[in-house]
Amino acid sequence: MPSTQVSNRFIDPQILSRISNLQLVAKTVVEGFLAGLHRSPYHGFSLDFAEYREYSPGDDIRRVDWKVFGRTDRLYVKKYEGDTNTQLYILLDVSKSMAFSSQEVSKLDYARYLAASLAYLAMRQKDAAGVILFDSDVISQTPPRTRHGHFLTLLNQLETLKMGGQTDIGGAMERLAHLIRKRAMVVLISDFYQEPEKISKALRFFHHRGNDVILFHVLDPVELEMPFGEISTLEDMETEEHLPYVPEYSRRAYLTLLREHIEELRKECRNIYLDYELLNTEEPLDRALYRYLSLRGKKY
Repeated sequence: MPSTQVSNRFIDPQILSRISNLQLVAKTVVEGFLAGLHRSPYHGFSLDFAEYREYSPGDDIRRVDWKVFGRTDRLYVKKYEGDTNTQLYILLDVSKSMAFSSQEVSKLDYARYLAASLAYLAMRQKDAAGVILFDSDVISQTPPRTRHGHFLTLLNQLETLKMGGQTDIGGAMERLAHLIRKRAMVVLISDFYQEPEKISKALRFFHHRGNDVILFHVLDPVELEMPFGEISTLEDMETEEHLPYVPEYSRRAYLTLLREHIEELRKECRNIYLDYELLNTEEPLDRALYRYLSLRGKKY
């Protein structure tokens, strides 16, 4: 995973939170990331990385980019413009639990930055991007388009979104299945507070239709570490249920359950050939962008 001071400096979510214009956030993230990627040891990933894919037996040898081979010692073929366009669906969880934050940036803010950045990257690559907001149902949808001004429509959708209610990823995905075209790339951004098997069951349909699916699991540092050192009461943001918290017992039990939940999600994704990435809201967004670019470069 390439990481440079240049890319991290521009993708730090705490810095991004001080930028009020979401279009500027997206441009800052993507251009900073690509500039840092270009200077990283991964020289094969240039600013036009998505215009290449790795060589496969049977490819026309005349399409091999020998300059890239000279830098990386790996075979890449240049894709024709008609091969590179793809449909990107960004599915964003706006349920109440996504509002949680222990710092300047909430999970929903982080997810919004990521969604806007992916849409900007798609526009930059002449891909068609769309955004769908959901909680237990589909709240709003903007289908993928490439026409001028569509990116601003997506940004407006992200900037004016309203917080939803309780989470039901499985139910929402079942209702979305008929809206998403075959051979599209589907990016699902959520904190995934639901049983992994229910999520997996709903996502199997997308895989069977030939879609490439990436799950970005967004969690706050407090959710990942549970650092509280005093007896307290925790409130579920969706059900408003109150739970007692005793550090000596609760923290260990919670972290065990969280670790099992994450591993089960990873396992379910592997079983149906989906990509999975755990994201911490205090860390730069470069890991998510790199995973997206890598998958897109290999598949399209």
